[in-house]
Amino acid sequence: MNLYLLFKSLHLISVISWMAGLLYLPRIFVYHSEADHDSQKEVFKKMERKLYNYIMMPAMLLSWLFGILLIHSLGLQTFSELWMQVKTVSVVILTYYHFSLGKYLNDFAVDNNQKTSKFFRIYNEIPTIILIVVIFTVIFKPL
Repeated sequence: MNLYLLFKSLHLISVISWMAGLLYLPRIFVYHSEADHDSQKEVFKKMERKLYNYIMMPAMLLSWLFGILLIHSLGLQTFSELWMQVKTVSVVILTYYHFSLGKYLNDFAVDNNQKTSKFFRIYNEIPTIILIVVIFTVIFKPL
């Protein structure tokens, strides 16, 4: 079996799972910040915690692992290509975004959220913009 294709497939599966979480968790935050009843808030807390810990965190770690294995199988000279540098910076930004969601999750968990639903609606667009940059950069390698 071709290890490169195996790593690439597992990388794509991991990234899709991670992106799903990065797009869904802020949407849950929107609903959570608009919730009026404690019972609703508790349901959102449980959903947020499970999504972050059981889907997003493993998917992020596996995305990084298989991405690093892909680079290793292609050769480290891949980093000298500007498209790979753009992709890497984009992934670092997504990782920062991921952990910022963890911070907001912790704020909600202790009933200390200071952000509005409008903030989370706008914040939710960041991973989409980065996804577009990464897709076009990786496919067209324009740089």
